[in-house]
Amino acid sequence: MSKGAAIFPIMEPNLAAKRLAELGHRTRLSIFRHLVRCGPKGCPVGDVQRILGIPGSTLSHHIARLVSAGLVEQHRDGCTLYCVPKKEALTETMEYLTEECCQGNCAV
Repeated sequence: MSKGAAIFPIMEPNLAAKRLAELGHRTRLSIFRHLVRCGPKGCPVGDVQRILGIPGSTLSHHIARLVSAGLVEQHRDGCTLYCVPKKEALTETMEYLTEECCQGNCAV
């Protein structure tokens, strides 16, 4: 791989905009940051609700938006619903933002 080559394929601008818009909401940003803090195994939805103090129906709405943007996935273990941050989606989005950093003249 050449220096500065992308790890992930180039992201569609609409997907980047959707992900950034969802993370631009304060509550969704708090949820996503909490999930990232929990790590790759994720966190039970009930724990997210308790720790962040978000009402259940509101939390469900915000998680659905994060899932729709491809930033979070969910899975069940028995009766417990887990939310897992998709680290690769975050990496792709950050790479999209920085892929042309310092590449040339901004006066063009």
